[in-house]
Amino acid sequence: MTPAASRGRRPRIGIGGMHIESSTFSPHRAGYDDFRVTRDAELLDRYAWTRSDADLAGRAEWVPLLHAVALPGGPVERETYDRIKGELIERLRRAGPLDGLVYDIHGAMSVVGLEDAEGDLTEAVREAIGPDALISAAMDPHGNVSRRFAGRLDLLTAHRLAPHEDAWETRERAARKLVERLDSGRGRPHLAWVQIPVLLPGERTSTRLEPAKSLYERLAAVEAMDGVVDAAIWVGYAWADEPRCRAAVVVTGDDPVLAVEQTRSLAREYWDVRRDFAFVGPTGGADACIAEAVASSARPFLISDSGDNPTAGGAGDLAYMLGRLLANEDLAAGRATALHPGITDPAAVAECFAAGPGATVRLRVGGGISRGTADHAEPCELTGEVVALRRDDPVGGDLAAVRHGGVTVVLVSRRKPFHTLADFGELDPRDHDLVVVKIGYLEPELYDLAADWRLALTPGGVDQDLARLGHRRLARPLYPFDDEGFEVPHLEPLLL
Repeated sequence: MTPAASRGRRPRIGIGGMHIESSTFSPHRAGYDDFRVTRDAELLDRYAWTRSDADLAGRAEWVPLLHAVALPGGPVERETYDRIKGELIERLRRAGPLDGLVYDIHGAMSVVGLEDAEGDLTEAVREAIGPDALISAAMDPHGNVSRRFAGRLDLLTAHRLAPHEDAWETRERAARKLVERLDSGRGRPHLAWVQIPVLLPGERTSTRLEPAKSLYERLAAVEAMDGVVDAAIWVGYAWADEPRCRAAVVVTGDDPVLAVEQTRSLAREYWDVRRDFAFVGPTGGADACIAEAVASSARPFLISDSGDNPTAGGAGDLAYMLGRLLANEDLAAGRATALHPGITDPAAVAECFAAGPGATVRLRVGGGISRGTADHAEPCELTGEVVALRRDDPVGGDLAAVRHGGVTVVLVSRRKPFHTLADFGELDPRDHDLVVVKIGYLEPELYDLAADWRLALTPGGVDQDLARLGHRRLARPLYPFDDEGFEVPHLEPLLL
């Protein structure tokens, strides 16, 4: 491949992708309105490295295509997927010849009727952009890397921190590696790829703890080797029931022998430490976690309602934890206080707005999407005072806070995670003894806030107890679903 610079011009590099993770165990379905779709100048403004004062800005002609991102949820409706895919492909074709593409995706998208959504999308992208352009993918380590998918790419990398404090750094790395590759004219590097028969939730693979901490810290050293371009590890996505769901390692480089060697080494280490991965915090059932929190002197004490975490794909409408909070005598009587934000229930929110601040309301909370799917998905009876109302939150829509005894629940009209103090609005979590959030591992601001915390192993579409979900289509054997008598797997990388 001849470098674009030698042809008297900067390389033309497109930017686009489709970004969502989808639990196939969630009754939610992601429609077009769930996605934030950006195009043209708005898409260029999404990235710091395309701005005029960034060093990468002048090294390429950045061509904005289309990017669609949604809060994690259930599978994407086929019509929605086809619509977004169709526009992305059409924009690729209209863009004219491109030297490369920064492919901004998550990697754990499920689509109704498809088995490998990213594989399908990437095949279409490759056909539209042509065989000679280089595609550099920036991914989440909780994505899945099938052979079908990886074989259509030229460079791919993933975040190296969980929680993903380096997400934007990862996107810039994908762009920088692509520009450097095009400037050099060296063409496509070798990709050494292997999947590992391990599938664990992100809450057991946080880079805050060993063994993930050391595993992911190895990547920078591998990347720095002469002959290596990039190295990445994927945990896989535990809440989709698809054969591609499992851990993976990819090392890209100009030295194929070294790429294979390092991929093999990383994969074998991952396999060898598979039993050492532990939950990122103390765990327990809902009632046990609540009792520990009430009895503790640590304030505020945070509890993750992990099974209904909307940022992992949960429906966000389960009132299971609300019911357990109300069943605690100290909380019900107001001897201790709890704040529980984020139950999605637009009908209950509307009732609160109709009643007004200070009114007493009698509600059946939760289960709008999930009702009828399981016992834990049924609504919770709630009688309480409307203590706060907020309209037009950019994510959650209208919000209503209702208090019963010492328990204050925040209802939202649209699925909304609560990760920062700003998300809580006028209700300061520091004013409560307990804060129960629909989340898995605590995001940085909540982690710093918590005097102590528990990861409650609650039911839902992203249940941490994977055996309760009933996977049927995973490629087996697969740890931890299979363990005893599990032979050492063949972990020989393929060059794609």
